[in-house]
Amino acid sequence: MSETSVVEAVGKDLFIAGKWVPATGGRTFGVEDPSTGRILCEVADASPEDGMAALDAAVAAQREWAATAPRQRSEILRRAFELLTARNEDLALLMTLEMGKPLAEARGEIAYAAEFFRWFAEEAVRIDGGYEVAPNGNGRFVITRQPVGPTLLITPWNFPMAMGGRKIGPAIAAGCTMVVKPAEQTPLSMLALAAILAEAGLPDGVLNVLTTTDPGGVMEPLIRDGRARKLSFTGSTSVGRRLLEQCADKVLRTSMELGGNAPFLVFADADLDAAIDGAMQAKMRNIGEACTAANRFYVQRGVAEEFARRLAERMSALPVGRGTEPGVVVGPLIDGDAVEKVSTLVRDATDRGATVLTGGSTVDGPGHFYQATVLTGVPADARMAGEEIFGPVAPIAVFDTEEEAVAAANDTEYGLVSYVYTNDLKRAIRVSENLEAGMIGLNQGIVSNPAAPFGGVKQSGLGREGGRVGIEEFLETKYIAVAL
Repeated sequence: MSETSVVEAVGKDLFIAGKWVPATGGRTFGVEDPSTGRILCEVADASPEDGMAALDAAVAAQREWAATAPRQRSEILRRAFELLTARNEDLALLMTLEMGKPLAEARGEIAYAAEFFRWFAEEAVRIDGGYEVAPNGNGRFVITRQPVGPTLLITPWNFPMAMGGRKIGPAIAAGCTMVVKPAEQTPLSMLALAAILAEAGLPDGVLNVLTTTDPGGVMEPLIRDGRARKLSFTGSTSVGRRLLEQCADKVLRTSMELGGNAPFLVFADADLDAAIDGAMQAKMRNIGEACTAANRFYVQRGVAEEFARRLAERMSALPVGRGTEPGVVVGPLIDGDAVEKVSTLVRDATDRGATVLTGGSTVDGPGHFYQATVLTGVPADARMAGEEIFGPVAPIAVFDTEEEAVAAANDTEYGLVSYVYTNDLKRAIRVSENLEAGMIGLNQGIVSNPAAPFGGVKQSGLGREGGRVGIEEFLETKYIAVAL
């Protein structure tokens, strides 16, 4: 399909109780192509009243949906996997248009999102319980697992289909109804997913989608209403803190996948070819706009100069342009604010003594572009040492000892993922165990996998998504005491 066709094919209204409905008062907002700055289309701009209608629909559907046979839920998820796979090309183009990532990466994200539906299709029929004899022999314990209830799901703009799949898949598998609010920058992928799930046989009211420019005004009343029993959020730590405060009022179950500040450690005994390849993956996936992106590079002194030179050579060779153009690797950042943030962080680092090996500036022309950049000599007090860059910038610092590297890596309030490159098995185990992170990429630059638990420690979040534990976040444990 053409660019115009894939945009026209998506529903632009709110999806509530299985129907496409306009927002109150017919309000809309524009969805921008970040590579050109032009408006792709207008979508419904939900009000708090629309939000409450979506929650009403989820609550009304919960009892019947929870009673649906696990195999039926599984088959819906499997059909969704098949539809996503079959329509990968069109969905990838849609994502590239609204988010900017190159088509090759968008195709990969659609495939990644589809895998969550396949994985949780298999998990839906494996929800277990237990039967135990009481220690005194006079009774029995029956342990059952039940859906937590209506859920509120808030997804980010950087992985608009994958983050939806990672939340919606286990919610469907567990028997929970949902109100989903995608990011206002990238609503089209979620609207397309809603249509696919309806086509796959998901009953009316199980999934409801709200697009809005007023996320706080729309979602806070739903959180404080009390009928929703869980909130799952992916986004910034600052917003996550506010949502946790709101959830405390009604004691909602929460899953939080928040910010990151991932260290990338390269020891002198590492395979440098593999380390460079891993650095490119960990830094440049999604143009660096990922919570798992390598944010701080620490390289042992003996190989630091060679590592920096080779990384700069690779980064400087990356083609920059619109994500729909053949061969492009570096697409636009999501908006003008993102470009300004990256520019400010780079200026701050250079003002403090860092050296630019390649890049270091914006790209002329329409769209929100920034050059792939490598900095050396980045001091510990530079802002980018403590803040997520969320852009194609690799700051490098040097270390001498293992203890120094681990201390620098852990010197952050975040703890989502860390990367380690070494060929010393004992060191690999020591360092991996001592790093304060929920995930470790050991001699590899990508950790995300639908079959593995994704999540962080410290201020990078609560709970896990994906893997066998992913469905646990949407289930309550009930104990039934039986007297004999």
